[in-house]
Amino acid sequence: MSGRTMARQVLVLFFSLVSFSSVRAQVTYSVPEEMPRGSVVGNIAQDLGLEIKRLKSGKAHIFTSDSAEHIELNRDRGLLLIKGKIDREALCGQTTPCALHFQIILENPMEFYSVTVEVTDINDNPPSFQTLDMKFKISESAVPGVKFALETAVDPDVGMNGLQSYSLHPTDHFTLKLEKQADGGQTLAMILQKSLDRENKEQMTLVLTALDGGDPQLTGTAQIHVTVLDVNDNAPVFTQRVYKTSITENTAIGTAVIKVSANDADEGSNSKISYSIKNTADGISKLFSIDIDHGVLKIIGHIDYEKYHSYKIHVQAIDEGGLTDTCNIEVDVVDINDNDPTIKIMSKLNMIPEDSKPGTVITMINVQDPDSGENGKVYCVLNENMPFSLKSTSNNFFSLVTDLNLDRERDSEYNISIKCADEGVPSLSSSITIPIQITDVNDNAPVFERSSYEASVLENNTPGLSIFRTNARDADQNQNARVSYLLEDSSVNGVSVSSYVSVMADSGVVQAVRSFDYEQIKEFRFCVRAQDGGSPPLSSNVTVRIIIQDQNDNAPQILYPVQTGGSPVAEMVPRSADVGYLVTKVVAVDVDSGQNAWLSYKLLKVTDRALFEVGAQNGEIRTIRQVTDKDAVKQKLTVIVEDNGQSPRSATVTVNVAVADGFPELLSDLTDFTQDKLHNEDLTFYLILALAAVSFLFIMSLIAIISVKCYRWRRERLFYKSEANLPVIPYYPPLYADVGGTATLQHTYNYDVCRTTDSRKSDMNFLKPSSQSFMTLDSSGAQTLPHVHGEGLIHEEPNDQQKPPSADWRFPQNQRPGPSGAAATPEVAVGTGPWPNPPTEAEQLQALMAAANEVSEATNTLGPGTMGLSTRYSPQFTLQHVPDYRQNVYIPGSTATLTANPQQQLLQQQQQQQLAPQQALPPPQPLATQPEPPKAAQTPASKKKSTKKEKK
Repeated sequence: MSGRTMARQVLVLFFSLVSFSSVRAQVTYSVPEEMPRGSVVGNIAQDLGLEIKRLKSGKAHIFTSDSAEHIELNRDRGLLLIKGKIDREALCGQTTPCALHFQIILENPMEFYSVTVEVTDINDNPPSFQTLDMKFKISESAVPGVKFALETAVDPDVGMNGLQSYSLHPTDHFTLKLEKQADGGQTLAMILQKSLDRENKEQMTLVLTALDGGDPQLTGTAQIHVTVLDVNDNAPVFTQRVYKTSITENTAIGTAVIKVSANDADEGSNSKISYSIKNTADGISKLFSIDIDHGVLKIIGHIDYEKYHSYKIHVQAIDEGGLTDTCNIEVDVVDINDNDPTIKIMSKLNMIPEDSKPGTVITMINVQDPDSGENGKVYCVLNENMPFSLKSTSNNFFSLVTDLNLDRERDSEYNISIKCADEGVPSLSSSITIPIQITDVNDNAPVFERSSYEASVLENNTPGLSIFRTNARDADQNQNARVSYLLEDSSVNGVSVSSYVSVMADSGVVQAVRSFDYEQIKEFRFCVRAQDGGSPPLSSNVTVRIIIQDQNDNAPQILYPVQTGGSPVAEMVPRSADVGYLVTKVVAVDVDSGQNAWLSYKLLKVTDRALFEVGAQNGEIRTIRQVTDKDAVKQKLTVIVEDNGQSPRSATVTVNVAVADGFPELLSDLTDFTQDKLHNEDLTFYLILALAAVSFLFIMSLIAIISVKCYRWRRERLFYKSEANLPVIPYYPPLYADVGGTATLQHTYNYDVCRTTDSRKSDMNFLKPSSQSFMTLDSSGAQTLPHVHGEGLIHEEPNDQQKPPSADWRFPQNQRPGPSGAAATPEVAVGTGPWPNPPTEAEQLQALMAAANEVSEATNTLGPGTMGLSTRYSPQFTLQHVPDYRQNVYIPGSTATLTANPQQQLLQQQQQQQLAPQQALPPPQPLATQPEPPKAAQTPASKKKSTKKEKK
């Protein structure tokens, strides 16, 4: 193929399209047919002014209105290439110019460009005859000039490459005549130049050659066989040179279109005419046929207006003598609306984000309707209630764009139905459905189910207890909807809220970090933040109120009367008290709340239940009848205070009441008050102890008899050793006087008393200095408490004279035991050496008990004079638990006033100075004890004697 044939001309035409901005230009190329695959059509990137990266990022591709693609786009080089060999004749036939039309589509943003590739013809097809052997019967009488129609050759090429001329060989009798028709067609005829002579030559063979104008020139041949016949001097003649008619497309096969007619002036067989269609090259013979005898034209194929709008049919009439005539039948095809619009998607997006702005192009479509006129006019509509619209960009091109703001939470996907219809009658339509997914963006913050939360939890909960759950929902999707919970930093009573509660990040469960105490905190508030997993994350807060519910975990507390481990407190009730007399009031509180703090008071035990009652709500103890002389002086009331909880808790308090008109009566009757109290408290203990002792003595009696001698010898040895090292304790006998019968203690004394805590042990305890006041009656009858100037109280002697300190600290001088009850011999210095004669165990125990009883009786005598009436009858006797009422206190039912002792500390210092020269023990300290020397064990006989003396 020469260089001139392969040359191509590139024409680039740029023009602006007003209809839509995405169509920017149109490019036209020209290429010859039959180019090999991969041949370059043109540099589309350069011609359109596009960069290679734009072709790649825009996913440039070719869109054609038909299914055949002859051109491909190389995005890497920006070139248009031949995809397959193009046969111009097969593509366009005789139509000129022959061109390919397609569009180049780019995305993000969407653009398209129209491209036209004109396919030029090359001389690749020689002329050819449909009939290679043409036969003629010519009468010998034919005169020169007679015309014989020949079949024309067909050359699919066009222009200079098409059919140009004919030649006939030999030319002895005939020549060729080529005539052009008004419609542009050609007719070929063979003209008789010289008369035929059947007798000279009956058969002749001529060669007809068709030549084109290509380079190199191509030819086609056919043979003409001429048989010379006898005379037939009249040729057929058609009644019309041109027949015209019209038919509608899709006319049924077999329908008669038109009838042609020709006349022959000859007679006989020379007048018999036959009709035939001569142009068979363009497919007319497949669509139409003509009755050979009658000249009726019928339809034998499918008539399609979209393929051919009209047909030109050449009909020949020939008689028996071989004479012919021709005419043309022009058939116009009338269009009907028989084609639905065809919708083709040029480019589309399957997903778009919900924050896409209105006007965003989603899909571009092309609609084609091959019908003509109104039947080919197309309009497209969308289904209703869609946030989209359809805009026409150019002829038969539409763009689907967003019309409103999108919201995935409202509609996550759309099935967009596009319906396109023509304007024919009846109208034909077609539709497509385009699914569009709306992708999520993080445009919704988590929302809690409630505006605020409130939960209750019982106090004393276990740490880690799940209290309740906060729940927030996010209308977004996937990661944007993944909610995590955080505890906002705040403080509760100055402490970080994280030390009270914690929040599970994934579930929002609020857990208690510690055990709550209602008495410390009633409620607290904090904030929980819900945050999604978007970027950037969105969040919202909610206020949480935790209410601590009270439990009955606290028993009532007795505020008054104060219960201590010291001496009991007694309330005085005069015998003249009327009904309803207020004895005292039990004051109690409960730190719980609600019903758990509602207190009720009841008498649990009382000496005389008919004399006193307690207010169930106020705790006031009053008399319920008139006090009589028969009522005992000592009254003991046990009050139980109980709350109103589900599991009620209680506390008890013992109130001692002294029924007396004056202090002397009280002083005499209350001597055995504490003894009875101790007796009642220790009764159970002594019973158990007695049972154990009987059993134990029964078993140990034999052992005791055998070991008594050894035990006495060992105790005597230990006693003599310890007696030599014992310190000397000064002894001051007490003085007591009752002047004028006013029951007033005129003098106060300072004593340091040492005694044993147990008759079976030899250890000694110091009595704690006492600072109690004594109750007195002044001249007006009011009871007062003058200050005590001493530090200790001890038993008084019958006389009022103060005796010198006893040199023997163990016993008073008049009760110092000797052997078998004998007094100590004068040869032995008192308190300076061992016993003159070792006493028996019973004698030692009797002496120790006598000394303890004297101290106890002295304390009992002065005990009622203290405000608390404190006397502790127990083996370990001490005054250190006597209450120290140093402030003015009002006692219900009495006018006594408590005052402080300003000289107490001074007297204590003086007492310490007196003890120092005598090498006494160090000054007593609170709750201090000194080591006691070993002491003989107490026998049952001595214990029995001690008990009898206490009763006396």
